[in-house]
Amino acid sequence: MSYADQPSLSERLADDIVEIIRSERLSPGDVLASSRELARRFEVTTPTVREALRRLEATQVVEFRHGSGTYVGPGAERRLLANPHLPRSTRQSVLELVGARLVVEPAVAAEAARTRLPQGLEQLEYAAANALFPPEESLRRSVHFHVALATASGNALLKETVEALLQVRARDQVEIRHRYNDRERDHAEHLLILEAVRDGDAEAAERITREHLGAIRDAVQAAEFPDGGELS
Repeated sequence: MSYADQPSLSERLADDIVEIIRSERLSPGDVLASSRELARRFEVTTPTVREALRRLEATQVVEFRHGSGTYVGPGAERRLLANPHLPRSTRQSVLELVGARLVVEPAVAAEAARTRLPQGLEQLEYAAANALFPPEESLRRSVHFHVALATASGNALLKETVEALLQVRARDQVEIRHRYNDRERDHAEHLLILEAVRDGDAEAAERITREHLGAIRDAVQAAEFPDGGELS
């Protein structure tokens, strides 16, 4: 490895902080030691610690809460991380996201119906109400129904895969929610998926999920986009 390939001090420190999160078994929402405490622990300057924490914030491994401190973020448990530098959305990129979800999520729904992890079912029931709320600029504020659906499969990597799709293309997902804006229909379709999963009907769960995402794709295709298809 050449000198240029060597990780910087802040990069090594970021890895050390991740190791603290793992070794101390901290979970998303748990408070992390202060920058000063971490600086003393690793015998580095406080600005170096802050730089390392900013690196971790970019992938949601940590979260800064003004006036409160630094907390473990949802990214701490992910192995598939989103690119923090998201490009602008376009008609094509939004349709690509729907297409990718059509490939992945019907099969995930079928697996959820076969497994029906209790904790996942509880999350799924809670998340089913999310469709009644208007689109938000951030998907982090509530459990996304389709992430909860993957959670019910009991396969952590499937859950992370769906979550990564939504996070990698977060702006595209916001555009989807704006263009598929029939909240009552969205809610009703989520309830049908929930019922199929709860009943252990893998075939129905897969079919209804495919029809649901197909309707979303049709709504996006029919929607008006600015000239050139690029969105802010």
